[in-house]
Amino acid sequence: MYPQLHIYPDRIKKNAENIKKMCDEKNIMITGVTKVVSANIDVAKAIIDAGIKSLGDSRIQNIIHMKNNGIDAEFMLLRIPMKDELELVVDNVDVVLVSELQTVKWLNDIAKEKNKIQSIVYMVDVGDLREGVWYENAVEEIILAERYKNIYLKGIGTNLGCFGGVLPTVDNMNILVDIKNCIEDILNRKLDIISGGNTAALPLIENNMLPNGINHFRLGESIICGTDATNNRVVPGNRQDTIIIEGQIVELKEKPSVPIGETGFDAFGRKPVFEDKGIRKKAILAMGEQDISPDGLIPLDEKIEVLHSSSDHTIVDVTDSDREYKLGDTIQFRMSYGCLLKASTSKYVEKVIEK
Repeated sequence: MYPQLHIYPDRIKKNAENIKKMCDEKNIMITGVTKVVSANIDVAKAIIDAGIKSLGDSRIQNIIHMKNNGIDAEFMLLRIPMKDELELVVDNVDVVLVSELQTVKWLNDIAKEKNKIQSIVYMVDVGDLREGVWYENAVEEIILAERYKNIYLKGIGTNLGCFGGVLPTVDNMNILVDIKNCIEDILNRKLDIISGGNTAALPLIENNMLPNGINHFRLGESIICGTDATNNRVVPGNRQDTIIIEGQIVELKEKPSVPIGETGFDAFGRKPVFEDKGIRKKAILAMGEQDISPDGLIPLDEKIEVLHSSSDHTIVDVTDSDREYKLGDTIQFRMSYGCLLKASTSKYVEKVIEK
C-alpha cells in the first residue's frame, strides 16, 4: 500500500560513521537521536553499528520500544519529562534532560523507592528560549540538584536552533563552558557531559571553533537526513537520499493553474497563492498533511513542482517532466526533517526497509 517510506539503513550507517569520525577527532561524544523516525529499530541498529553507543529520543514510548526490541545502548530522554511519566523514566532511561528542581526532587523520590540512582543533564537556556534555566541563574539553581542522594548530576547542556532559531556560536558555547567551570569549582568535581546541542552546532566542529570543554552533541538530523535545517545546508560528506517517500497518483488531468471563483482560506487556515501559468497537467497523490508537509517534499524528478496539499491529497505539476506519468504510477520524494517527522509518525504511511 502507498504511500511508502523507503528506509536505507546502510546509507544512514555511513552518515553516522562520517559524523562519528569527525566528532572523535575532537573528543566529542555523540548521542544518536532517533525521534525523526519514531525510533525505527533498523535505523537504531544502523546508528549502533556505526559505533555510537548512546541513543536519544524525546518520547519515553520510543525508548521502551527500542529496549523491548533488543537495542543495547545507553538511553537518553531528550524532552524534559512530564510528572506523569517519571516512574517510566526511572525504570527505562539512563540519562534524562531536566530543567526544573521540582522535577529533580520527584525523580529522586522515585529513584529512592526503587533503590536506583538516576542520572540527569540539567539544561541551560543561553538564548534560544526553549528549555533550560536562564543562563544568568544557572549556577545557583543547578548546584542545588547535588543535594539529592538518588540523583547524579551527570552534566549540563543547551539547545539552540529549534525554537528561536538562534545559531550556535563561540560566544553562546562559552557561556555554557563558563557555567560548567563555576559548577565544577563549587562541587569540587568534574561533570561528565557538557552537551553543546544538536546538528545546528556541527559547523563549530567543522571549522575548528568549538570551545574547549564542550564534549557531547545530540545528533539526529545530520545522521538520518544528512541535512542541517537551521543552517540551511547539507552536511559535508553525508547522503540525503537515506529515506524516500513514494506516493501513488489517483488523478491525472489538465486543469487551470489558478482556481476559478472567489477564494478564502484552505482547510488549515492558509491563503494559498497561485501563479497563472495557463493550463497545466496535474497529478493528485494519495497522501496529504496528515502524512507529510508539502513544502518539505523534494521530487526526485526535478521537473516536477509540488503545488499544495490538503489533509489527504498532494497536488503536483508534472507538465514539464520528461516522463509520461499514468494513473496508478508513483512519484518519489526526498524530505525535509519536518516532513520526515510527519511521515514517520503517520500510521497511514507504510515503512519499507531497503536492504
